[in-house]
Amino acid sequence: MSWSTFLMKISLLLPLAPSTSLLNGFSLIFSQISPLSMSNIYIAVGNEAFLKDPFYTPYLVPAMMNLYQALQMLNLVASIKLSSPQAASVLSVSYPPSSAAFDPYLQSVMIPLLKFLHDTGSPFMVNVYPYISYINDKEHISLDYALFRNQNVVQDGGFLYANLFDASVDAFVYAMEREGFQGIKIVVSETGWPTGGGEAASVANAMAYNENVNEKNGEEYEKHFGLFGLDGVKIYDININ
Repeated sequence: MSWSTFLMKISLLLPLAPSTSLLNGFSLIFSQISPLSMSNIYIAVGNEAFLKDPFYTPYLVPAMMNLYQALQMLNLVASIKLSSPQAASVLSVSYPPSSAAFDPYLQSVMIPLLKFLHDTGSPFMVNVYPYISYINDKEHISLDYALFRNQNVVQDGGFLYANLFDASVDAFVYAMEREGFQGIKIVVSETGWPTGGGEAASVANAMAYNENVNEKNGEEYEKHFGLFGLDGVKIYDININ
C-alpha cells in the first residue's frame, strides 16, 4: 500500500505508558505503508478536544507524549508527526492577524501543547472554516473576501490579505509567536463551505470556495492529497480490514 499521505485519528483513551498492544498495533499499521511515503504521516490525537471534550483536555498532551514514546521505541519519530486539530475558536482575538491571541482560559493547556509541538518538530493542526467567520461577522467580512473573490486587499501592517483563509492561518502564527513559539508549521486539517442550511450556504458557493482554496499557491503535490482528485473523481480504492 502506497499512500501520498496518511492521517490517523485516534481516541484520547490511552494507557499512561506505551503498552505492548499499542506498540504491536503501530507496528502492524506502519508495516503496511510504503517506506517512500513515511515522511507524509500525521497522527491526529482527538479533534477539537479543547472545544468539544473539556473533560479530556488535561489528558491531551499526556496522551500525545505516550504516543511519542511509542514512536520512539519503533524509531519512527523522524517520519511520523503527532498533533491535535484545534478549532479556530481557540483564539480569543483573530483580527487583525497580527493581534491574534489564544483564549486565556486555555492557557494552561495550550502552552504545554505548543511546547510539545515545538520540541518534537510537529505542526499545529487547525480546522479553518471561513464560512463560520463570515456568518458571525458579516458587518466586517464580505462574502467575496471569504470566497477568495475579493478585488481589494486588507492591510495588516506590512502584510496584505486578499482572502479570509490566509488571514485566518496567519492569525495562528502570530498567536503562537505571542506565546514565544516561533517556527511551528501549520497544517489545515479541515476546511470547506456548506452546500445548504444557512445564508450563503449553496452548492455554487461551496464549489467556488473549494476550487479557489485548491488553487492557492504552494507545491503542486499539496493539491493531490486524499482519495479524490480536484474534479471530485475517486483516484484509487483502499482496503482496510
